[in-house]
Amino acid sequence: MTTAQEPSQGSSEASHRAVPHMSTDEFRRRGKEMVDWIADYIDRLNGPGTERPPVMAQVEPGQVYRSLPVHPPSEGEPWEAIAADIDRLVMPGVTHWQSPGFFGYFPANTCFPALLGDMLSSGLGVQGFLWHTCPSLTEVEMRVTDWLAQLIGLPASFTIEGSDKRGGGVIQSTASDAALVAMLAARERAPSIGAPTPTTGGPRLIAYTSTQAHSSIVKAAMISGVGRDNVRLIDTDEDLAMDASQLARQVRADRDAGHVPFFVSSTVGTTSTGAIDPVRTIGELTQREGMWHHIDAAYAGSALVCEEFRWMVDGWELADTFNFNPHKWMMTNFDCSVLWTRDRESITGALSITPEYLRNRASDEGLVIDYRDWQAPLGRRFRALKLWFVIRHYGADGLKAFIREHVRLAALFAELVGDDHRFELVGKRELGLVCFRLRDGSDEETKALMQRCNDTGRILLTHTVVPVGPAREERFVIRVSIGSTYVTEQAVRDAWDVISGTV
Repeated sequence: MTTAQEPSQGSSEASHRAVPHMSTDEFRRRGKEMVDWIADYIDRLNGPGTERPPVMAQVEPGQVYRSLPVHPPSEGEPWEAIAADIDRLVMPGVTHWQSPGFFGYFPANTCFPALLGDMLSSGLGVQGFLWHTCPSLTEVEMRVTDWLAQLIGLPASFTIEGSDKRGGGVIQSTASDAALVAMLAARERAPSIGAPTPTTGGPRLIAYTSTQAHSSIVKAAMISGVGRDNVRLIDTDEDLAMDASQLARQVRADRDAGHVPFFVSSTVGTTSTGAIDPVRTIGELTQREGMWHHIDAAYAGSALVCEEFRWMVDGWELADTFNFNPHKWMMTNFDCSVLWTRDRESITGALSITPEYLRNRASDEGLVIDYRDWQAPLGRRFRALKLWFVIRHYGADGLKAFIREHVRLAALFAELVGDDHRFELVGKRELGLVCFRLRDGSDEETKALMQRCNDTGRILLTHTVVPVGPAREERFVIRVSIGSTYVTEQAVRDAWDVISGTV
């Protein structure tokens, strides 16, 4: 039996209990505190070396998980307790990607204008799957992707306002999503091969990319139904770029076997070494063969704001889709990956589905773009705001200066490596990525050197395994990726001191 002092779960008092929303006044106060915390954090990362946190998180597997309560609170907690746990529980497990000592992977840099754009997007809380649901989200994205196309010199046929009005850009979450969308569109346009057949017999759709391409291409084949066994990984040349002559031979062999070559993904700036595939030669092949050509420039695409690097994409006017990630090297925090197409009808044909609850006059009459038809998920955030803020804050000149300084620093680091007889450079450095190894050491010795460097806490390095030398022997290679928003020449020289002094 319940009592008046202990209302039952279904009682009027329990069901009408006030929800403890944060007031707007407290939000103003706590929001300002959070902005101060973030600004102080960035200041700490850029302070004297002895005061910076170790670049890599200093926790053991499961440590953060075990530090959190097993059960959620039944009563709301005061904000002071929540904020205190940022430093106490969260920060020990943070690897500091924005640190000037972060040289691992590719950059995932950000800047304050981008953070403000993300804050506004979260505050508005809109969903932009239809133009109808938030016209500003759609139309700002249309304009900003056209702006970005102009900034990198992308042919006008890829823009919303191109002469034939068939192209356009869309912000995806990642380059993996962009690759999937491109492959689905290519599958939509490919000749029909009838019912699905086992991978061991019958005609198959065949996709191609290089052995050095990102794994997202194979994953796109797995998700799209093409199948991982129907992806041909083409060998590379001495610069680790796709061998276009081998690609042509493999396409011909697949046609002779009765299969349907339908998709090629070339890479401008491979993950391992930053290699540049021969875009024009591949584009000419795909034009002859009636195949879809997707260019994945996830990392290197940011450099195209500088005219001197546009040689990397000579022939991109022959491609069907082009993608790069401003969230890597253009200070527009994750997630922001822009995909452009010259044939948006193939994308919408592959991805459009319209249940009754999404119907509206503007869409039904074809007056608008509905970006839900340009991506795999339905929902989408107002991601264009942060990119819009970044472009307007820095302008073309500021973005060029940012990229050029990083390329200069990478050239400096490569020079330091090349001048030390104990090391050898691997691959051809074009932009901000430098790869090297111990000249006379084993793979295990190079790996141990990287681990010792990371153990110092002053820098973070990552590795890859690539074919090296005339024998094309697979070797362990250290990668130094220069692209942090806050990296300086002194930080690069300090990194070299750590590396050279740890051998």
